[in-house]
Amino acid sequence: MKQKPDSKTVIVLGAGIVGVSCALALQARGFTVTLIDRRDPGEETSFGNAGVLARSSLIPMNSPALLRALPSLLKNKGAGFRYDAPYLRRNLSWALRFAANARVKKFHETTHALDRLIVESIATHRAWLTEMGELHRLRDTGWTQLYRSAATFENAAWARAIYDDFAVRHSVLDQAEIAARLPHIRPDAFVRVVHVHDAWSVDDPGAVVQAYAKHFRARGGSFARAEIHSLTRAENGRWHAKSTFGADCSAQHVVVAFGPWSSAFLAPLKLKIPMAFERGYHQHFLPTASLPAPMYDVDGGFVLTPTAHGLRLTTGVELNALDAPSNFSQLDRARAIASRDFPLGAPTAQPIWRGARPTLPDARPLIGASKNHANLWFAFGHQHIGFSTGPATGTQLARLMAGEASETQDFSPRRFGL
Repeated sequence: MKQKPDSKTVIVLGAGIVGVSCALALQARGFTVTLIDRRDPGEETSFGNAGVLARSSLIPMNSPALLRALPSLLKNKGAGFRYDAPYLRRNLSWALRFAANARVKKFHETTHALDRLIVESIATHRAWLTEMGELHRLRDTGWTQLYRSAATFENAAWARAIYDDFAVRHSVLDQAEIAARLPHIRPDAFVRVVHVHDAWSVDDPGAVVQAYAKHFRARGGSFARAEIHSLTRAENGRWHAKSTFGADCSAQHVVVAFGPWSSAFLAPLKLKIPMAFERGYHQHFLPTASLPAPMYDVDGGFVLTPTAHGLRLTTGVELNALDAPSNFSQLDRARAIASRDFPLGAPTAQPIWRGARPTLPDARPLIGASKNHANLWFAFGHQHIGFSTGPATGTQLARLMAGEASETQDFSPRRFGL
C-alpha cells in the first residue's frame, strides 16, 4: 500500500463537536488524523448544550438590541444574563470590543456569516447521522420561544424581522392557540409564542458526538486520551504535542479545537486570543408530561429540552472566569419558574453540569490558519452555538487545508492579528 505523504498528517486537539467534525472532514479528504483529548469524545462543553439546531441562532448576543439593553443588563439581576463584576473589570477591553461589534454593519456581517455555517451544519448533521445509522436522534419538531409579557414580545420584533430577511420560517401563537397546542404548560403564563419551524434538535448531544467519533475510528482514525500541555515545532516543520499523561504525538499539521481552553493553551506561542467565557449550567428532571419541542422561556432565561436523560433545564449566560467556583443562582431561579409553569418533575440522579462557551468579541469563531505559525490551524470560539456550527467548521477547515475553495474569510484568525 502506498504510504500517505507526511504533509497530510494532522493532530486535532479537542474531541468536542468541533474537533470531531474537523477529524471526520479531514479524514474524508485523505488526511491521516490523530484526535486527542483528556476525556472521551463529547464529554466536555459539547455534553451540556440544549441540543438545538436552529437557523434563528444566526442572531448573536451582541446585536444592536444589546446596546439598548445594557442599562438593564448591568444591574446584574437578569434571569438570562449574569456576570462576575471583578471578572468583567479585568476583561473590560473585551467587553468594549464585544459591544462595539453590536453596531449595525458588523451585526449584518456576522448574521450572514453565521447563517452560512448553521445551514451547512444542519445539512451535514443530517448526512452524518444518516450515514452512521443514528438519524433517529434527530427530531424535526422546531424550536419554541415563549414570551411572558407583551412588552418582551414587542421588544423582540426586530429579531422576527431578521427571521423574515433570512426566510427563517416561523409562526406566532396567541394565548388561545398556546392553550390548544401546548396543553402541558400553564395556560396563563405566556401571552405569545414564536415557533421557529426551521429548527431541529437531538435527544442526546453527547451521544451524537460519540457516534461521530466512533465512525471516525471505524474508518481508521486514531483517538488518544492525553493531557496535552504544549506544542513545539521542530526544524523539519513537524509539530510535536507534549502530554502529561498518554503518549506524545507529532504531525505536519495541528488543529486546535480546545474550545474555552484554547486561549490559555496557545498563550505560550505568543498568541493572545481575545476570548471570554459564557458559562452555563444544566440539570435533568423526570417530566410529568411530554413537551413537543425544545422551549426557550425568554423572560425566564432558560431552555427546556426533552432528552434521553430526561427534561434538560439549561441556563443562560454567566460571564465569569473559566474555572471560577460554580454559582447556581441562575439555575435555582430557572428551576423555581419551570417547576411552576412546565411539567417539571423530580430531578434525576444525574449531577448538575457546568460548562463554558468560548466567545470572541465579534461572536464569530476562529476558523483558519495562524498567520505566524505554519500549519497551525484554529477551530474554536463558537460561543453558545457550537453544536449548530461545528460540522460546517470541520468541512470548511478541511477544504481550506486541502487547498480547496472554502468560505472561511469571515472567520479568519487574521482579523485579530493571529
